[in-house]
Amino acid sequence: MDWLYVILLYMGLFPTLTPYRLTRMSEPIHNGAPPPALMTAIRRILRPLVRGFIGFGVTWPLLADILKRTYVDIARDEFGLKPDKPPTDSRISLVTRVHRKDIRRFRLETEPPKLDLADSSVGAQIIARWCADAQYLDEAQNPKPLARTGTGGFEHLARSVSKDTHPRAILDELVRGSLARIDADDFVHLDMNAFIPKADFENLAWYYGLNLHDHIAASTHNITGGTPAFLDRCVHYTHLDDASIAELEALSRQLAMDALLALNTRASALEARNKDRPEATKRMTFGTYFYAGENTTDADGGFEDA
Repeated sequence: MDWLYVILLYMGLFPTLTPYRLTRMSEPIHNGAPPPALMTAIRRILRPLVRGFIGFGVTWPLLADILKRTYVDIARDEFGLKPDKPPTDSRISLVTRVHRKDIRRFRLETEPPKLDLADSSVGAQIIARWCADAQYLDEAQNPKPLARTGTGGFEHLARSVSKDTHPRAILDELVRGSLARIDADDFVHLDMNAFIPKADFENLAWYYGLNLHDHIAASTHNITGGTPAFLDRCVHYTHLDDASIAELEALSRQLAMDALLALNTRASALEARNKDRPEATKRMTFGTYFYAGENTTDADGGFEDA
């Protein structure tokens, strides 16, 4: 009975999270290992993220470098033994399992290094060379159509970038992603329009980071025993047809917009009142979302993402 879930959640009648409940972020898990339920949740959280990463060519080496640096940054900023003393490299290595040589290298860097695009997807590297190497450009310096096989063709280009992946597999992925097409004469065309981002992409990406960061930050605060708990509620039903989904989505948009407009009006007035006060240093985010997918389960017993 899904409505019962909502009522119990709002009344606070679910059991507390002991023995894994933490009073401070710096305290270790009691038994020295992360809770199995949390590991299951992490796998679910990562699925839609990784799907997006793959779609944009963010490969594992690129993500691994970002994750490693983030682990070190968070451990240095938030997991020291004394508030006024930064943790040692040994302490950071202990809580993150990042090797001390990497921690030292990060500490000595004067500015964040550029990501090594050699770790980007093979397709991205091929496209980069196709757009830059004179033998693959026409007189106007635009990427020219390439014969699928033969010297100077697509397979030649692909093998010059990677000998580990078959050119046909690379071409299939480029075509699948609408980055390239094959004409009737078996020439491969690079679709330059596919690389022109939507006018609002940077804005969308900024809010992608803001919304997910703040929602996950609120949930992490709550699950680790932070008090007072942040608002983090949802309504969840599992046996609905397409018409029901459409009706509920429309209702969600209406109710969400009403709530957002009301909160925006009040927040704007409060910010105007507080703007000259030295103690006005806080920020807030309030958001809503709606998601619908198939009522099927994944290997962890959670709902698969469409």
